[in-house]
Amino acid sequence: MEKVGLIGATAIGLGAIIGAGIFVLSGVAIHLAGSGAIIAFLITGAVAAMVALEVGELASRMPGERGASYSFTYKVFGSELGFTTGMLRLLSYVASIAAISTGFGSYLASMLGIGSIAYQFAFSIALILLLAFVIHRGIRRAAQTDTVLVGFKVLVLIIFIVFGLYVGKASNISVASLFGSGWSGIFAAGVISMFAYAGFQSIASITPYIKGGGKTAARAIILSVVISALLYIGVTVAMLMMAPPGSYGLSASPLAFALSSSNAPYILSLLVSIAALVATASATLAMLVGCNMLIYQMSIDNLLPGFLKKSNSSGSKTNSLALAGLLGIVMLFAGNIYVIAAISNFGTIFSYLINSLAIIKIRMLERSSKHRDVLRSMHMSGKNIFSMPLYPYIPVAAVIMLALFFLGLPITALAGGVAVVLLSIIVYYILRESEGKPIVRTKLF
Repeated sequence: MEKVGLIGATAIGLGAIIGAGIFVLSGVAIHLAGSGAIIAFLITGAVAAMVALEVGELASRMPGERGASYSFTYKVFGSELGFTTGMLRLLSYVASIAAISTGFGSYLASMLGIGSIAYQFAFSIALILLLAFVIHRGIRRAAQTDTVLVGFKVLVLIIFIVFGLYVGKASNISVASLFGSGWSGIFAAGVISMFAYAGFQSIASITPYIKGGGKTAARAIILSVVISALLYIGVTVAMLMMAPPGSYGLSASPLAFALSSSNAPYILSLLVSIAALVATASATLAMLVGCNMLIYQMSIDNLLPGFLKKSNSSGSKTNSLALAGLLGIVMLFAGNIYVIAAISNFGTIFSYLINSLAIIKIRMLERSSKHRDVLRSMHMSGKNIFSMPLYPYIPVAAVIMLALFFLGLPITALAGGVAVVLLSIIVYYILRESEGKPIVRTKLF
């Protein structure tokens, strides 16, 4: 089976990260924090970088796993917490597929001058089916497609940044204005922007298909986060220079608004609109890849039905891919996508938090000869491992920041996320007991 190199793996990560978020969430962040959106993206980028280092190490320790956060949790903490994390990640992926493909359908309908919602849904469904076919042809083909799409949208964003810095007013940004909305506004913008960095786990999900295994995957994860963070901050600075912070409101197309405010040439506005289509297509592709691998890995671990393990001669996971696409299409008709996306954010932050705790547990087991049997039972690779720096400071800092981000989530997201956790626990134990397995009574103290 042909494998993906560093560039292809990084493209998968950038494809998932640089999606609809940078074309929409940048305006929302400015609305919430004003010029402080720059600080928000810096803080969130730092947290994403810390989590990227953790996920990079976990991916290198478990190079044969395809389920990213779910697999790491399953290996380190067992099937119960693994199943719960898997269900939350599955919901996150499916919601992202639906939300991002909806953005594609809306952008395309708008460019074609079609106002009918039916056409928007048709475009979204067609995108999901087309991208599922690309993935069906093989991970390498999907990575090659994503590399082209990512290259185009990164180029357009760089052009946007250069134009904004050239025509914009530096006076729109000052040291005082960075903190003008207070830390509450900056924090609210940071919580929202966390969702924009969520896609790098797509790289961890294809570690078995990457040349060099976990070490290359770790490099790709870190590269994708650093590149996207620089682009996010650059775009935000350019937007603030092109139009006053208070003028953005909750615009669904803030980059187009910024260009309009600065009398940009039509060709540049058209280019950004095309890039928005490319970005949503690319991000949908990456989310489909991640969802496909998650479902497949959970079936391999016998936490989902066995028929989802089916693969074709090229190695494509046919049934899990079909289910991922079907769930994404069904989610298009779920109604209030805002609530679904907020619950998706709950699952993302939850999985990052568990990743941080997994790193702490693994390192503690390594240093204790008394518990090395437990570590051996996890069947982790002892070769070609990427070790994150500044342990234990980075994992501890990540746990604290992610816990704070939980507090900043909307009530609907917290309630929905807790409901999914409770439901998954109930389902897990009902299925477990139905198989007649012995009751586990663990002494905690």
